[in-house]
Amino acid sequence: MTRFPCAGTRALHAPTRRDFVFGLGSSIGSVALTSLLAQESTPAPSTPATEAAGPLSPRASHTPARAKRCIFLMMEGGPSHIDTFDPKPSLEKLHLKEFVREGKMKSAMESGKRYYVRSPFAFQQHGQSGAWMSEPWQHLSTVADDLCFYRGCQVDSVNHPTAMYQMNCGNQFGGDPAVGAWVTYGLGTLNQDLPGFVVLPELSYPQGGSANWGNGYLPAFFQGTSLRPTGSPILDLQPPAGVTPAIQRANLDLLSQLNTQHHQRHPQQDDLLARMASYELAYRMQMQVPDVVNLDGEPASLKEAYGIGQNETDAFGRKCLLARKLVEQGVRFVQLYAGTWDSHDYIERAHGNLIRQVDQPITALIKDLKQRGLLEDTLVVWCGEFGRSPDNGVRGGTAYGRDHNPKAMTLWFAGGGTKAGHTIGLTDETGAEAVECVHHVRDVHVTLLHLLGLDDNKLTFYHGGRFKQLSQFGGRIITDLLA
Repeated sequence: MTRFPCAGTRALHAPTRRDFVFGLGSSIGSVALTSLLAQESTPAPSTPATEAAGPLSPRASHTPARAKRCIFLMMEGGPSHIDTFDPKPSLEKLHLKEFVREGKMKSAMESGKRYYVRSPFAFQQHGQSGAWMSEPWQHLSTVADDLCFYRGCQVDSVNHPTAMYQMNCGNQFGGDPAVGAWVTYGLGTLNQDLPGFVVLPELSYPQGGSANWGNGYLPAFFQGTSLRPTGSPILDLQPPAGVTPAIQRANLDLLSQLNTQHHQRHPQQDDLLARMASYELAYRMQMQVPDVVNLDGEPASLKEAYGIGQNETDAFGRKCLLARKLVEQGVRFVQLYAGTWDSHDYIERAHGNLIRQVDQPITALIKDLKQRGLLEDTLVVWCGEFGRSPDNGVRGGTAYGRDHNPKAMTLWFAGGGTKAGHTIGLTDETGAEAVECVHHVRDVHVTLLHLLGLDDNKLTFYHGGRFKQLSQFGGRIITDLLA
């Protein structure tokens, strides 16, 4: 065993490599080493030209990418796999029987306890792939062979905010970068006049708030930019009356000069650089954003296909069409929210209405991307934060619903190198738990990054004394999902 001298004494042997490393921890060497590690954590830009362009300039992927961009459809609240894409005929026989883990069952109407609930929807198979969908999916069934269903995903939490954080950021407790932030950190964006990561939320933010698309400990350049669902998509997008582009440019140049001088005196304030970049981006966005978010110029037939102008589908139809326009203009990652799917009761009415709100717009999005040749290299993801249980507490009459279930859920993918026309994974006969091709959500994240050409083990950022990554501590690519 190597002995180390006490303070104030002299070593009686020549320093070993272990002595050297030990000494780093209590000297200025530790500060220098930390600085070097932090510098190495930033991915190198593709060329000197892209370095000069800024932190959101396009970067080379780690591996050949199958997708260039991602549209992430987030169904907040936890859609029921049992009532959407994963039929469970055995629940017909178990309906209103008491749910007892040991297997003992009796009528729940007599006991007043938890009971099994059958789906209120009929299921049919669609396309050559024979994909199962519940009856309300009248439009999505027409693109069944473009979809890859995955029934093996599991998460850790049954609480909405923590489950949302885990699905969006890889960590249950918030404060970590969102998937879109990691993607833009690794790849940059293809249009320097638009944000690289755009979010289209509901009027009320999801549980957990804007931290679901935050930059976390990554530089502020990579946070999601949310567009308002009503009114002007971005407040103060247009300059006040009488302020010309020349005046704006002069003001920005002066502000940049003052901020640069301040940053030279306080180089540790990285947020200042992000703020300076955001001012420049906002100036450029004034030229592009109004045209991108304006749907008036789109053909009437296309808007009708998205359900724009119809009460049920107008809001989400606009989001889907806007998502297509954004990725077409070079935005790297677009996340759309629809919800809430938290149907603890009246699931037939609640889920039925929600499916009708998103069914036609999502179908039109897939067809539109395909027609434009974009689906092949655009990864579309559909998911919630968890699935739902085959049982629920007693409700009166027909007000049947379901509780939260982290052990079984259905996600589906389209385009971007995924295995179209396949259903991967399996849940048990009641839909309570995934039993085949089972993977934690971290593996879904690793697979998503892989499809975009990013290696989760290389896409790291030095923070809090260690290199951090989306998966937290590594994961596996779900090869079954790859074409």
